[in-house]
Amino acid sequence: MKLTKHAHACVTLEKDDTRLVVDPGAFTPDAAAAVAPAHAVLITHEHFDHFDHFDEQVVAAALQARPELEVYGTAAVAAALGSHGGRVHVVAAGDTFSVGSVPVGVHGHGHARIHPDIPCPDNVGYLLDDGAVHHPGDAYCVPDAPVRTLLLPTSGPWTKLGEAADYVRAVKSERVVDIHELMLSDLGRRSTADLLGEKGLTGIPIERLEPGADTQV
Repeated sequence: MKLTKHAHACVTLEKDDTRLVVDPGAFTPDAAAAVAPAHAVLITHEHFDHFDHFDEQVVAAALQARPELEVYGTAAVAAALGSHGGRVHVVAAGDTFSVGSVPVGVHGHGHARIHPDIPCPDNVGYLLDDGAVHHPGDAYCVPDAPVRTLLLPTSGPWTKLGEAADYVRAVKSERVVDIHELMLSDLGRRSTADLLGEKGLTGIPIERLEPGADTQV
């Protein structure tokens, strides 16, 4: 499977003739271009005060333009988009489905806490292709299945490096690729990778992919 990194939390995954996009958000300048050829869009959460994971206008326009496109997300995501003839699917922890040749498992249920005064929306993570990749959204959810490549959020109002280190240790993946990085400077990304990485708290290198770069997973 080929993984392409886009800005912030968005990634594209391609296997055989199947293309999926996870979390095309407003912080991803090429979100519309990423969604345009996709067979499915997977959205981890919708939040009332930010749209870094879910650009509703981009996804709604793609659903309108392409009758074959399927979208998967939480109940709040589905409520924002509408059913589009049953092509917008509500998913929750424990659900499984397939998009083309790619099996998908759904894990987790809640956004990480930012502050007691800020509500925590539903948040799901997606484990793709029998553990090849796990995208947790905005949470440190540990799937109850092996993970080969973990996409690790490294910046945001809810992130804490000590918790991120414990998360990587708990998942025990073979690889870690950073996502959700836009709130860090280049120095911040390097410092985070050093602290969490191979010579830091986890013993696993934190791989940094720039937007547009791809890797095999």
